[in-house]
Amino acid sequence: MLIITIKQGKEKSILAGDPWIYVSAIDKVEGKPQERNKPGATAIVQSSSRQFLARAAYNAKSQIAARVWSLREDEPVDHALIKRRVGAAVARRATALAIADPQELVQVIDGEKDGLPGLLVHSYGGTDGYLICQFNAGGVDMWKVPVVQALLKETGCPNVYKRCDLLLRKGEGLPVAPRALAGDEPPQKLMVREGKRLVPMDIRTGFTYPR
Repeated sequence: MLIITIKQGKEKSILAGDPWIYVSAIDKVEGKPQERNKPGATAIVQSSSRQFLARAAYNAKSQIAARVWSLREDEPVDHALIKRRVGAAVARRATALAIADPQELVQVIDGEKDGLPGLLVHSYGGTDGYLICQFNAGGVDMWKVPVVQALLKETGCPNVYKRCDLLLRKGEGLPVAPRALAGDEPPQKLMVREGKRLVPMDIRTGFTYPR
């Protein structure tokens, strides 16, 4: 596992709950070269006095060099953690999902707010519709399999699609390969409710068609 040592004084923001660690805050990164070059590799973050600060996803190719998974030393980053957090996120939005208009895009997971930095998930059409996922950071991209497994279980929706934001994924050193991760791919054009209007949209990309 990688070890990230933070510059003296830079640990304050981490301890205050800031989930992002920038390149400028890092003194050194120790570990095997293949791990250091792997976008999203799990790392231990420690202070300049070698005290544990966090577990984080490290990405040498991003200006946000590390994204915090947990401030708990006894909480490993594994399939179980990812599935717990997906389940908790879905549970928090259960009411919104239950009462949503079938033609509305409803947020299911909101990245750092749900302890899943870089992951955005929206639902369209309820349990008979689609889940649109954006893996906008190396860490969550490495954990796609348990994310999808948990989404299928917790939402009952069989169709999961990976949407790719070109600039965000390129900035993270990640491949741009949008595709269905489970079930069917959404149609190219669907009607999506925005306030009181229905707008023709490709939910695979977010592109809105001219009316």
